[in-house]
Amino acid sequence: MRTIFTIHAGEYLTAIEIEKRFPNYNVWLPGKDTGIDLLVTDKARKDRKVCSIQVKFSKSFTEIGFDQTFGKELKTTGWWTFDRDKILNSPADFWIITLHSFETSKQDFVIIKPTELLNIYDKTERHAKKIHSYIWVTRGNKAFETRNLNKGQQREMLDGKLDNNIRNMTKYLNWWERLK
Repeated sequence: MRTIFTIHAGEYLTAIEIEKRFPNYNVWLPGKDTGIDLLVTDKARKDRKVCSIQVKFSKSFTEIGFDQTFGKELKTTGWWTFDRDKILNSPADFWIITLHSFETSKQDFVIIKPTELLNIYDKTERHAKKIHSYIWVTRGNKAFETRNLNKGQQREMLDGKLDNNIRNMTKYLNWWERLK
């Protein structure tokens, strides 16, 4: 049987967070998949402002079988496989990468423009059609893209010793003001 309507967990969690943070905004679900998962408008409609969002969601790997070397320092982690062309040609104003922690039952959100996301992957020399991405969020509320780093480099990154600002995604973490 074909479903009439579905919304995936990441879209739901992101929409709820937007409604909570911005009570004067409306969140809309497009009826067709066009590369935009949510539309956000101001309720007053004075300025007719619209923001389009693509949501990406991953279960957390921190609590389930993740290497416990860093487990106590990490709030949540996620793994995505992105299509380079979809990032490059995305019609969305922002991609919101939603990470859910099973331990706390709370979410963290990386709020980033598609061009900024692609820039991170280009600077970390990932030019393939399919881009695998690991994003970690620490208990200290820092976010890092850690794919292709060995354990020593990951340790240095968490300790702030790895001079690699390209992989530091902290400025995008829960940066809700971008949607105003």
